[in-house]
Amino acid sequence: MLSPMDDHPIHQVAEVIRHVQTSDRNFYDRYYFNCHGPEEDSPWLIFGLGVYPNLGVTDCFAVVRRGDDHIVVRASRALGADRTDMRVGPFTLEVLDGLHRLRVALEPGHGDLSFDLTFTATSPAALEPRHFQRQIERVTFDTQRFVQTGDWSGELTVDGRRFGVEPGPWRGNRDRSWGVRPVGEAEPPGRRADAKISGTFFWIYSVMRFADFSVVVVVQETETGERVMDDARLIWDDPAHEPEWLGHVTHEITFIPGTRETAEATLRFTRPSGKVVTVTCSPQLANHLAFGTGYGLEPDWRHGMWQGELKVEDLHLKVSELDPTMKMFCVTDHFSRFVLFDGENESFGDGLFEFAAIGPHEQYGFAEYTDPA
Repeated sequence: MLSPMDDHPIHQVAEVIRHVQTSDRNFYDRYYFNCHGPEEDSPWLIFGLGVYPNLGVTDCFAVVRRGDDHIVVRASRALGADRTDMRVGPFTLEVLDGLHRLRVALEPGHGDLSFDLTFTATSPAALEPRHFQRQIERVTFDTQRFVQTGDWSGELTVDGRRFGVEPGPWRGNRDRSWGVRPVGEAEPPGRRADAKISGTFFWIYSVMRFADFSVVVVVQETETGERVMDDARLIWDDPAHEPEWLGHVTHEITFIPGTRETAEATLRFTRPSGKVVTVTCSPQLANHLAFGTGYGLEPDWRHGMWQGELKVEDLHLKVSELDPTMKMFCVTDHFSRFVLFDGENESFGDGLFEFAAIGPHEQYGFAEYTDPA
């Protein structure tokens, strides 16, 4: 079936544009945004929309943390032919000016959250290293992503309180990723169930915004500390300057006792010359992203899972009542403050510190999946 996009010279394979090159069920195409205001009690909002061409599904979520409240609205629908139609029930995403301005909205009347927000980039979009991982013979990750910082404008209502959102004080980052990663209903593991494969997912993904540059860090490790991903880049707001590689990454995570939640983190970037740049991360507010949004904790709602022609749900949870064991299987997005020291000067910034320590990990003494710090 043709769609309006087929009238543009953008085809990559001998198919209509709605069909991707691979038939892998796990192919996805996704947007992620976060937003935080200037005050300590400002909401910490995260929005995501995914398209799953080989599953015939598109879905969307918004999750906000404010105080002890964890509020989620989520929606799923059958994927149509027109990929420019990025509406999912009460959610809308519009690309107003590619790589510069995008709008996200959630209509009122669906739980305790609504918004109409426009993201305007303050830095150029930066392409990250390709993410590739294979288990036995199966490619489990083969993805590409770019990242960008920006300002927000519009309005946001959380549990009856309206926030006027203005550029500058209200800021965040967004990313776009696409490729193959596990989505939809769980697949039979096959041979991988008998293989000695560690299920460890140790992950650091941080997007730090400073006065005139951003720093983007991505680290993924196995149980022993072997790197699957290892990259740190400084991205200047001025696109005339090329991104700079900061060096190899090491990390020191201080955990809240009895948990795997981050109290503080120190990242060091070392170049072959011996030059070291250090960033101290101080988490301010944790958004436990996996609760209710489709990242795998709930068996009845996963990204790309078939929910019928249209389904919309909302949740209002208390962070203090979230299952502490399930948090150990959860990627957490922290709104954080950062201090960068390059050996001579300090720079102060804020942004995202995304962290997960799922499974055994030798550096931090986690021998089993539920060992706390």
